[in-house]
Amino acid sequence: MHEQYSPHDIEPQAQSDWNTRQAFAAVDGSDKPKYYCLSMFPYPSGKLHMGHVRNYTIGDVLSRFKRMQGFNVLQPMGWDAFGLPAENAAMKNNVAPAAWTYSNIDYMKQQLKSLGLAIDWTREVTTCKPDYYRWEQWLFTRLYKKGVIYKKSGIVNWDPVDNTVLANEQVIDGKGWRSGAVVEKREIPMYYFGITQYANELLNDLDQLDGWPEQVKTMQRNWIGKSYGADIVFDYDEASIGQAGQLKVYSTRPDTLMGATYVAVAAEHPLATLAAANNPALQEFIHECKGGSVAEADMATMEKKGMATGQFVIHPLTGDKLPVFVANYVLWGYGEGAVMAVPAHDERDFEFAHKYNLPITQVYKLADDSAAFDMAVWHDWYANKDDSIRTVNSCQYNDLTFSAAFDAIVADLEAKSHGAKRTQFRLRDWGISRQRYWGCPIPIIYCDSCGDVPVPDDQLPVVLPEDVVPDGGASPLKRIDAFVNCTCPSCGKPARRETDTMDTFVESSWYYARYASPQCATGMVDKAAAQQWLPVDQYIGGIEHAILHLLYARFFHKLMRDEGLVQGNEPFTRLLTQGMVIAETYFRDLGEGKKDWINPADVTLTKDDKGRILSAVLTADGLPVEIGGMEKMAKSKNNGVDPQALIDQFGADTSRLFMMFAAPPDQSLEWSDAGVEGAHRFLKRLWKAVHSHVQKGTSPALNIAELDDNSRDLRRKTHETIAKITDDYARRLTFNTAVAAVMELLNSIQKFDAADGQALAVERESLEAAVLLLAPIVPHISHALWQGLGHDDVVNAAWPVVDANALVRNTLELVVQVNGKLRGKIQVAADADNATIEQLALANPDVQRFLNGQTPKKVIVVKGKLVSVVV
Repeated sequence: MHEQYSPHDIEPQAQSDWNTRQAFAAVDGSDKPKYYCLSMFPYPSGKLHMGHVRNYTIGDVLSRFKRMQGFNVLQPMGWDAFGLPAENAAMKNNVAPAAWTYSNIDYMKQQLKSLGLAIDWTREVTTCKPDYYRWEQWLFTRLYKKGVIYKKSGIVNWDPVDNTVLANEQVIDGKGWRSGAVVEKREIPMYYFGITQYANELLNDLDQLDGWPEQVKTMQRNWIGKSYGADIVFDYDEASIGQAGQLKVYSTRPDTLMGATYVAVAAEHPLATLAAANNPALQEFIHECKGGSVAEADMATMEKKGMATGQFVIHPLTGDKLPVFVANYVLWGYGEGAVMAVPAHDERDFEFAHKYNLPITQVYKLADDSAAFDMAVWHDWYANKDDSIRTVNSCQYNDLTFSAAFDAIVADLEAKSHGAKRTQFRLRDWGISRQRYWGCPIPIIYCDSCGDVPVPDDQLPVVLPEDVVPDGGASPLKRIDAFVNCTCPSCGKPARRETDTMDTFVESSWYYARYASPQCATGMVDKAAAQQWLPVDQYIGGIEHAILHLLYARFFHKLMRDEGLVQGNEPFTRLLTQGMVIAETYFRDLGEGKKDWINPADVTLTKDDKGRILSAVLTADGLPVEIGGMEKMAKSKNNGVDPQALIDQFGADTSRLFMMFAAPPDQSLEWSDAGVEGAHRFLKRLWKAVHSHVQKGTSPALNIAELDDNSRDLRRKTHETIAKITDDYARRLTFNTAVAAVMELLNSIQKFDAADGQALAVERESLEAAVLLLAPIVPHISHALWQGLGHDDVVNAAWPVVDANALVRNTLELVVQVNGKLRGKIQVAADADNATIEQLALANPDVQRFLNGQTPKKVIVVKGKLVSVVV
């Protein structure tokens, strides 16, 4: 065993050994209990970032721990390889997205291997390969025939210059990111997953997920958004509209109907089109509304604008005429494309009414009259819907609670055939059509005679051509005759292939199941393998995926269940959402709101004796830079640390140790160069301790009967540490406290004087425990140290077991309080009675000093903890 710790020697050796014997291959059909640990797979952007390192180290720690506990562990890895960034990079570098993607995968795979991750690489999946996406095409055809997938027109962001659909993130200030053209809303045919058919099940099954963070479940409940309301029908005012008809809206607050003072419709609504026919100003406003993003988040934050149409509809209960507005906040693709407005009890409507001088009719007051209604200022209680409010200004519905008003008004609407109670979900069906190239082709053929025809099984996969360089305009697939032109599988006549591709969320919605049988050529998943491995026992990823990815994956699991492919209702038993990695930011102000962000590695800091930053200068020129504060590591702030550079300097184990020690997994990790250096020093100290022990020669067999008090103390400390860390790994997932516990144990070992005999045996037991307890976090050094201690394979070494006898104490240390304040400590026999403990406490010199000769009024002994003296 070498005297010095050299990660650049031991880490390649350990990795070579693991690779040679495929140490991390999961075993199908094993009789061991299974443990499936999965970290969300990466997009192959080119290089790993520190968020990746943290995410995958967390999963690796759990996987290695479970393997040492005797589980048959599956920890796979793959690549979420389709997506818009590859198209952008392809255009920038004039290279096909496929070539760019595969090159990135090769590099990132080597980075992952250099971290020493216990991954079963035989199960690797790449979502842009036909052997993967073939099966989602297969599922698409099944669901299309069942009606779970359907086609309808949908509103998208359209760039009129590039003639292409833009993702919401490609719309910047209402303009196309590439062309700069004002974006339009356009209605085009799209394919949709009928996720709303599963809305109730997706909502109710959240209650089964005891191993998920409550925050994530709440976010999903809110996104699914089950609400109880009513459809409300307003008759057209024929005099102003010019024809008979009805306008239907859905509202979760039919109880406020008596306060409705206007209705608003989307720019695409037939009423808007009719009103604009002879109104140039309204035509121009409608054109403006059709521009900009259709993203719900953008709609929520944009300025609310509207224009009166000159039309009116009839209030179904009062007969009053309500003006019809075209408003930019109403989307045609959602519900009826129309809303009822109650300014007194909806904040958005309140602001809109003030902006356009519309009536505000109060129909609720506080039941206790504790606050008056103010027409000029919005107060949160205006939107209450509970027993704190009572109706006013509502004719026959006055002095009712929220629920009573709801029921009474809906009943009257139903009696008049102008409304009905209805349960609705905020969740919308999932539009998966993307008018872009780098994605999974939608397996539909268009035939003039037969219509839309799903591609037959024997013609799958529909293979995406990979030797294509996009130009930023319409999808190049449209211009590839060999791809587009085909034969109708039903009638044999010439036909055209669909050129849209699927939303890349489709690929990431079922990859977890494919890992169970990635080489299966006869089905989406092998049923026996799925039954063995699913559900995933532990899923790990960022909180930013709490809604879309996790919701879609849950949805897909139910789809596959209903196809007989998998069992159970949910894909992931436990979920851990790891925190961000944050770091200091530095910049120079360029004026006009622009900043030049400077990487922390290029900044020299001056600190005071307490570590506070006094000044920061750019190392290259010595001139000052501004300190921007701690923020998430990101390219935009140039505050990232290259994981490969860290590995090259300190080794993978130092990187892993720092990541696990600096913060609990679910909290933000603050980057610290000093912390990295401290982690490296600890590993060198551990190496030195084991090396020093080995140099003392062979240890005798442990004989507990021969141990002295010091040896018993160290042995007790060792087994207390085993108990604590086992709980940290298995239940609490607090790896930072596990590392801290081993650090304390190492301190005790180094204070222990083990020259020979049983002391040497106890020291060996303690060092072996330390190495095994750290093996999931720092596997390379543990591999070398375990061999240095005379063993073979640390990967499959048995997890240390607590010896209950070692935890028994001969003596206990108790604290002594006088009038509630700590005044001394005493050592007592573990079996001492209360009288003996009281006598020792009162005889303690420090305690006597605070008694001042007084006789205690009371002495309370809390066994095993403290003595409380009252004077």
